[in-house]
Amino acid sequence: MRIRPFADADLPRLVELTIETFGPFYEGYVRPLLGDEVFRHQHGQWEQDYHAQVPTLHDPDTGRHVAVAESAGSVVGYVGWKAGERPRAGEITMLAVAPSHRGQQAGRQLCLHAIDAMRAAGVDVVGVFTGDDDFHAPARALYESLGLTKIPIAGYLGRI
Repeated sequence: MRIRPFADADLPRLVELTIETFGPFYEGYVRPLLGDEVFRHQHGQWEQDYHAQVPTLHDPDTGRHVAVAESAGSVVGYVGWKAGERPRAGEITMLAVAPSHRGQQAGRQLCLHAIDAMRAAGVDVVGVFTGDDDFHAPARALYESLGLTKIPIAGYLGRI
C-alpha cells in the first residue's frame, strides 16, 4: 500500500468509498436509533450529503488537503485534514478505509500521513471527531493509539 496526494480523478472513488464506509452506520445504527421520521429529517439524504461534502475536502488554497491510500492500483482509503480555526491547530476531517483493508494499518498510515503534513505546516495540536457508538469503536481505538485524548461531548436530538 502506498499513500499519495489526491488527484481530481480520485473524486468518484472517494465519494463511493465514503458511502460504502458510512452506509452501515447510517442505515444499521442511526436509522433504528432515531426512527424513520427523525432520521429522514436529519439524515434522509446522507448519501447526497457525501456527494456534496467529499468534493470540498481538498482545497489547498483554504488549507484543506486529502491523501489517498492505493493498493494494487486501486484506491482503498483516504484521509482529509485541514488547518484549524485556532493558530497552530489542525483537524482530521475524514477517514475512510475500504472493508477489505481495515485491520491492516491503512487508517493508521493515513492518519500519520495527515499528522506529519500538519506538523510540517506548523500545527501543534490535532483534533478529530467521531461517534461514541460501536460502529466507531475501531476509529476511537486508532485515535487513542495515536496519543489523542477522548473528550466527553454529549449531543441530543428528538422530535418535539
